Order: sequence, then structure tokens, then C-alpha cells
Amino acid sequence: MKGWQAVLVGVVILVLLGAAGAVWMVWRRPLAVYAWQSRLALRAAGLEQRRIPTEAGVQCAFVGGSGPPLLLLHGAGDQAGSWAKLAAPLVRSHTLIVADLAGHGDSHPRTGPIATAQVLAGVEGVVRALAADRKITVVGNSLGGWMAMLLAHRHPEWVERIVVIDGGAITGSNLQARILPRTREEAREAMRQVRDAASQEVPDFVLDDVVRQARRGPLARFAQTAATMEAFTLDGKLAEIHTPVALIWGESDRLMPLDYARRMLAELPQATLTTLPRCGHVPQVECPEALLAVLRPLLEERP
Repeated sequence: MKGWQAVLVGVVILVLLGAAGAVWMVWRRPLAVYAWQSRLALRAAGLEQRRIPTEAGVQCAFVGGSGPPLLLLHGAGDQAGSWAKLAAPLVRSHTLIVADLAGHGDSHPRTGPIATAQVLAGVEGVVRALAADRKITVVGNSLGGWMAMLLAHRHPEWVERIVVIDGGAITGSNLQARILPRTREEAREAMRQVRDAASQEVPDFVLDDVVRQARRGPLARFAQTAATMEAFTLDGKLAEIHTPVALIWGESDRLMPLDYARRMLAELPQATLTTLPRCGHVPQVECPEALLAVLRPLLEERP
């Protein structure tokens, strides 16, 4: 075999091996592949990944754009790439800060239990480092919504307004929810609780990865500290939040049903509630266009 032929064969073999590896990753670790792709999309939108020292350890945030600062916070078990489909349109009008919550994505702690105190300290550290000179708007989904409410309650001088998407800081959501499924069927039911019935069915190989993550992923690590979470709830204290609050809720969310949002609406001094038909617990992933159509006018209004 001539030299150039040997090189060509070698290149073909490497390409085939790479393709086989990619197929294996998609099949065996689809959630990791999704996270990688979504984080690439944040960079493609013009955001730069930064590492910020905080009391919770080094935190990761994707930062870019210009204009009023806008902090996006994802839910438990997720990562900053959750906001990938909204990053490009929002970065045109805002200084966008898309954070990995503590213990998620590339934020510390990388191992061990994740305490609510660490998650809050990580968010506080990111705000101090990147937006200390002016008030910010905080948009949070699920656990991120909880953190947004805690920021508004503890640091009203930092926060201009908050947008809480299928999340909150009071107790009493669906106590029968399967957040840590142990089998494929439990994972299937968990997905049905957080997505609209008309949404595409989640494939079995993805459900199997959901089960794997439920054993050792960030959500499992966060759940280990459940006994300490009560100190960070705001039951009976929502009236103390005078920051304007916009509640956006997926009507199909069975993990945190609409009644949960209505309870908060009744207690918050300055709050509105907008619902998203045929959308579940994570609108920025399931129905980003519908969420953006509601979110953009809110961000354009003066609080």
C-alpha cells in the first residue's frame, strides 16, 4: 500500500471510530450530549463562559450582550444550556448572564450533596461579581424561580424585578411527583408530569439516562439535603417581597400545578400571572417561542 493510501485509510478509520463514538454517546448518554449542544448554542449566541469565585466555590456563567442586566437561572438537575433557545433573541437587548447553579453544569461543588445555602450563595456571588453596579432582572425556572424570590426577599436593593417560571419559594407542590425515578416506567411518568400530553414522547434510551442521572446527578445530590430546605422557604413571608413579580406558568405542569402559582399570586403585593397553554414545567425547552412572546413585553415594561 502506498504512503498516501495508508494515510487515507487511517483517516477513514478515525472518522468511522469518531462516528461510532458519537453514536454511542447519543445512545448511552443523551442528556450529556444535549447539555454539550445547548452550551455550544450559548456560545454561538455570543456568550462567553466565565468562572466566578464565590462562597459556594467557583461558579460558571455565560455572559454577553449589552443593555439592562438580565440573569437567567435554570431548574434543579438542569444547566445553563436550558436557556439556549432564548439566548440569541434576548442578548440583542440585554446584558445576559446565564448561570450554572451550584453543583450543576460547571459550577462547584463538583461532588457530594448540594445544599440550598450553596445554591443561593453561588447566585449571590455571581450577582456581586457581574451586576453589582445596577439593579437586575432575574428570570428563574423551577429551582431558579425559588432563588429569584430569595434574592428579591434578601437583597431588594439588587433586584429590579423577578420573573418566576413554574417555580417558587413556598411549600405544597405535588408531593406525589416522581422526581427521582428508579425505573424506565417511573421516568416515563415523571416526564409526563412535567410536559404537555401533546408533546413528543420521550424515547426509551433517554428515559434510561434519566434513571441513571436520578441515581447520581445534580438533582439526586440536591435531594440529599431536603431536610435543610425549610429554612429557605418563604411560607407566610411573601408579603415582604415588594419587588414586582411576574409569574409565568405552563398550564400542563403537574409537578408544580397552577394552583401553586395562584397561592403565591394571592400573597404577593405586586404580582401578575400569565399562563402558557399546552406547556409544562420547563417552557424554555418545551415551548420557547410561547415563553418568549410573553417574556419580551414584560422585560420591555418599566417596573
